[in-house]
Amino acid sequence: MKLSFAVLATFLCAASVPAQAPPPPQPQQPVQELDEAERIRLDVTRVNVLFAVTDKRGRFVTDLDKDQFEIFEGKHKQEILEFVRESDLPLRLAILVDTSNSIRDRFRFQQEAAVEFLKSVMRPAQDKAVVVGFDTSPEMVSDLSNDIDALEKSIRDMRPGGGTALYDAIFFACRDKLGQDQPRHKYRRAMVILSDGEDTQSRYSRDQALEMAHKADVIVYGISTNITRIQTDGDKVLKYLASETGGMTFFPFKVEDLAQSFENIANEMRHQYSVLYRPEPLRADGQYHEVNIRVKNRRDYTVRARKGYYAPKFN
Repeated sequence: MKLSFAVLATFLCAASVPAQAPPPPQPQQPVQELDEAERIRLDVTRVNVLFAVTDKRGRFVTDLDKDQFEIFEGKHKQEILEFVRESDLPLRLAILVDTSNSIRDRFRFQQEAAVEFLKSVMRPAQDKAVVVGFDTSPEMVSDLSNDIDALEKSIRDMRPGGGTALYDAIFFACRDKLGQDQPRHKYRRAMVILSDGEDTQSRYSRDQALEMAHKADVIVYGISTNITRIQTDGDKVLKYLASETGGMTFFPFKVEDLAQSFENIANEMRHQYSVLYRPEPLRADGQYHEVNIRVKNRRDYTVRARKGYYAPKFN
C-alpha cells in the first residue's frame, strides 16, 4: 500500500455529495462499502518512499536488508512495516522539453537528448512516456504512450519560441498525467527536464510545482542546456528540484556526453529500495513532513530519496 492523494480526493468528494433516496436494500452491500471506506482511510495513513543507495565512488549498493536502515520523520524514528528491493517496476515518464526563445541555440541538442533518453531507458512492453513542451505555457505534444517512434516524431516536430513556463509544465505533467495511474505502488514515476532552468511566465511558483511533484511521487532529473561552465540561477533551480525529489542533475555539452548520464538514470530507476511506514505520531494535517532515511553505521553510503511528503487531511 502507498500514500494516495488521488484516492483520498475521490473518497472526500464522495463524502460531500448530498444525500439521496436509498436504493432497494441489498443485504451484503453496506458491509462491503464500510470495508472499502476503512481500507481507503488505512491506505492514506501510510507513507511509501523509493530510494537509492550509493557508495563513496557513486556505485549503487543493492544488497542491503531492512535491518540496515533507519527512517525518521522529523525527530521521530519510524517503524518500517514493509521493505522491498525494487528492480523492475513499470515506468511512467514525463519528458519536459523547453521550447522557449532562451534555448533556441540549444534546441536541436534538447531534441536529440530527449530522443536518446527514450531509446535508452524505455521498454515498450512495460513503460509509457508523455512529452510536454513549454514556452509561454505547457503543451502536451504526445500523451502517455509506449510507442517510441510516435514519441520521437512528436519531439522532432517541436519548434522553439515564446517565454518560459517551466513550473507550470511540471505542475501539469505531475497532476494530470504522472499522478493518475493507480495503484501508485505498481509504477515508478520520473520526470526528465531539458531546460536552462529559467522561468519567466508561470502562474505557479517553484514550490507549488515541487509540491505537486511530491504529491504525485515523481522523481525529477534535470538536464541543463547551459553552455557555459558557470552555474546559473537556472542550474540551481534544476538541482534543487532534483535534490528535493531524490533525483539528479546533469550538465552535458554535447549529445554524446549524455550516454553515461542516461545509463545512470536507468540503473537507478531499476535498482532502488522501497520502504513503507505508518507515521508516528500520525498527523493528517495536509502539511509537508520531512523524511530522512539512513544506512546504519555506514557514513560512506549516501541515500538519495525525496526529502518529505504531504500528508492527507481528514476533516
